[in-house]
Amino acid sequence: MLRRSVMTLPGGRSLLPASLVVLAAAIFFVDTVTNLEIAVAVFYVAIVLVAVRYLDQRRVVVVASACMALTLLSFILTRAGSFPAGMVNCAISLAAIGVTAYLALRTAAAEAAARQAQAQLAHITRVTVLGELTASIAHELNQPLAAIVINGNAALRWLGAKPANPDEAAQAAERIVRDANRATDLIKRLRALTKRGPGKAVWLDVNQIIADTLTLVRSEVARNHVSLAIDLADELPPVQVDPVQIQQVILNLVVNAIEAVSAQPAPSRAVEISTSVVPAGQVIVTVSDSGGGLGGAEQDRLFDAFYTTKPDGMGMGLAISRSIVESHGGRIWAGAAGGRGAAFSFSLPAGKAAIHEPGIARKAPVRK
Repeated sequence: MLRRSVMTLPGGRSLLPASLVVLAAAIFFVDTVTNLEIAVAVFYVAIVLVAVRYLDQRRVVVVASACMALTLLSFILTRAGSFPAGMVNCAISLAAIGVTAYLALRTAAAEAAARQAQAQLAHITRVTVLGELTASIAHELNQPLAAIVINGNAALRWLGAKPANPDEAAQAAERIVRDANRATDLIKRLRALTKRGPGKAVWLDVNQIIADTLTLVRSEVARNHVSLAIDLADELPPVQVDPVQIQQVILNLVVNAIEAVSAQPAPSRAVEISTSVVPAGQVIVTVSDSGGGLGGAEQDRLFDAFYTTKPDGMGMGLAISRSIVESHGGRIWAGAAGGRGAAFSFSLPAGKAAIHEPGIARKAPVRK
């Protein structure tokens, strides 16, 4: 899911191949002019390791083969020193380059397989959470569909009246378009969350991601009689994230908060989601609740895989959330929320420019 980055010039050309060529040329020159007893060619291992970090498997093999060829060529061209010692050093250098390339490629392949397995597990977790919200999502989708039917019938009545009232019919048609767009947007978000495949990091406003995510749990909030407060900071700097993955983190935390307050008396069921910026250049998202708090939960283990405080929990939601946040260069933690309840926060590295969304108001409580 994370793409390998390559240093580039302002014109867009890659610096990496040129850097590797210069480094290889320097090693070759020094290896050739020094005595055979000095195994300078071992430093080609550094080139192989850099290539594994930034290039694909085929190019790494090419780089390793080129390094081995340069080692042999340097051995042939070097005249000074003991020939038997030079043969031993050459063999050691060739073995070091070959073994390093093989092990590094195996390690890279294992890491890629682990990332793929992690992506599949994250997908399963998303689908599981959405499955738990099926009734709420269906209710959320039925609202605009029912409104479309009502406005469609109204438009027909206005057009069939004697005399016809085209102005009222036009207004009903506009409401149909608005509700159809609402339903379409909801379906798009659900398709994005259930889609499998590698994510793509883009520059986004965290406030907008939160607003999009909350549409999926709005009916769940109402069904559980939860008071949801939203306190979003103005002019947040953008963050470069995979929106689907960050939506999953927010969704996990909000659903956990709703479950945490569901055992409390209805008037005291409160959940708050807030955003802020710290001087270190981090955007902070916090989801707090008025539930029973962390209780006897071991805070150091909250984000471990398969550790759960729920009788029927899998213990994967917070673990996946931590993995997602850390892969974006942030961190996630838990603590007490004021006098009672729990607060889960995570940070994301922020960009320099600010994105303003006038549709997102600061301190916008939603009472359900």
